Amino acid sequence: MIDCGEGAQIQMQKMRLPMARIGHIFISHNHGDHVFGLPGLISTMALLGRTAELHIHGPQQLQEFLDETMRVYCEGITFKIIFHAIDTRVHNIIYEDRSVTVWSLPLQHRIPCSGFLFRETSPLPHIRREMIDAFNIPFSQINNIKAGASWTTEDGTVIPNERLVTPAEKARSYAYCSDTAYQPCLIEMLQDVTLLYHEATYPEEFIKRAQETLHSTASQAATIAKESHAEKLCIGHFSARVKDEKGLLAEATAIFPQTRLAFEGLNIKL
Repeated sequence: MIDCGEGAQIQMQKMRLPMARIGHIFISHNHGDHVFGLPGLISTMALLGRTAELHIHGPQQLQEFLDETMRVYCEGITFKIIFHAIDTRVHNIIYEDRSVTVWSLPLQHRIPCSGFLFRETSPLPHIRREMIDAFNIPFSQINNIKAGASWTTEDGTVIPNERLVTPAEKARSYAYCSDTAYQPCLIEMLQDVTLLYHEATYPEEFIKRAQETLHSTASQAATIAKESHAEKLCIGHFSARVKDEKGLLAEATAIFPQTRLAFEGLNIKL
């Protein structure tokens, strides 16, 4: 889960997303619209009898908020909460397992703030079923072939690996950048990302306001996507001053056509 604003539980219920499956929550920064849902979510997990550990990753400033939340609302809960402080100034690996690696993205906002880059572990190629049958390849050797090994038949003939497998699917990636001023330094970190979510608080006509509040315009978000060769861009975090979000979409698509607007319940398949 990334960020946990007010109404997070309601949206999860609407989308039928089970809270019990959440193992890690990544919090970008300690502003209310990104953390005020945490006390309620933790309390509900406890009421549902959760016993598994919950890992929360965020800037060091989040620790005080969590400590106070636990003291006032969640004393005696049935599971352990483990906090992992993020250095918001650097681009580092902050979590890794067999299927995904999560990187921090240093953002520029009014308080310490981090984005997140999720990169899927590169999948192994697929072994051709007809090759298994043709060369009597034992099951015990399949993983070796997927890892790049060739196969030697009983008569000494070497079957090269490229004949035995089909190429693996491209590893997927997702980047989350909110809230932040325009930061061209992110482009190198985001190269070839499958989906980029980037805040687009203001239209270009309010660029001065964006600079003052350390937010981005729709054009700036689209420029980041274009220069990083992203496949898709999703923009969100719109200012209340914006009465017609379609104007932001038009502004972004003029630079990066593969752009869409974020909305509650949006489901994007990677």
